[in-house]
Amino acid sequence: MDSSTRTVLGLRERLGSAIFAQVAGPAGPKNRARIHGAPGPRWFGPDRPIRAVHGDASMFIGGLRALLLQSLHPLAMAAVEAHSGYRGDPWGRLQRTSTFLAVTTYGTADDAQQAVDRVRAVHSRVRGTTSRGEPYCAADPHLLGWVHVAEVESFLLAHQRFGVDPLDAAACDGYVADTARVAEALGVIDPPRDRKELAARLAAYRDELRPTREAREAARFILLHPPLPWAARAPYAVLAANSVATLPRWARTSLELPRLFGMSEACVAPTGRALTATIRWAMFPPRPSA
Repeated sequence: MDSSTRTVLGLRERLGSAIFAQVAGPAGPKNRARIHGAPGPRWFGPDRPIRAVHGDASMFIGGLRALLLQSLHPLAMAAVEAHSGYRGDPWGRLQRTSTFLAVTTYGTADDAQQAVDRVRAVHSRVRGTTSRGEPYCAADPHLLGWVHVAEVESFLLAHQRFGVDPLDAAACDGYVADTARVAEALGVIDPPRDRKELAARLAAYRDELRPTREAREAARFILLHPPLPWAARAPYAVLAANSVATLPRWARTSLELPRLFGMSEACVAPTGRALTATIRWAMFPPRPSA
């Protein structure tokens, strides 16, 4: 192996380790070993679409988009504002979410159920009222349903635009059906099981959505003031721009996010594909041959 190859491999390892540490946290290596190495049945077999979607670097864009879209439900945003600690510990929240997704997608059935039980216990304690006096409870199946469909649409859309291997029509429906398994375990009643049902459910929530001060402040924090070192700001800005560009126009307008026109909008998607390809290269090196 020549020196230039060693340099490239060293860069790849450092970059991949840095990204993984940020997303998975200090317990990341231990959690990864257990999730993928523990014996036992899984909720989803190796050929299921949910594994392809949740294992791709496009999740970075899909995750940001999901947060922005979810914030437009005033009850969901009030719960996040009052109880999630996203301002004081945003990376901790990200790490807990990414670990939950990894455990339920790839972990043993027992570990997945335990992860769900922990989340449900937390949700049962998250309750309060909005600034308008509207009561909310994070365990409300209807509110959980909104969080679920916004997340599923965002992850799938990002995968289809930026994923290394977009799904065909049947696999897209299969992904929605896979995620319904987790949603039901969390308390969602009759979650959608294909793209047609997903679109209908999203449309059914439309009249409940409205921009609030908390939602706009959260969007500004997420997009403009992430707690990142300066070296990471430019790549993060690319992820943020692509997450905004994939939102429906009404959502961008509600959150007072800039609208991209003409050539500017056309240039955003290639930057997203380039950056997700770089993340994929760093975090998922090819396996050595036998």
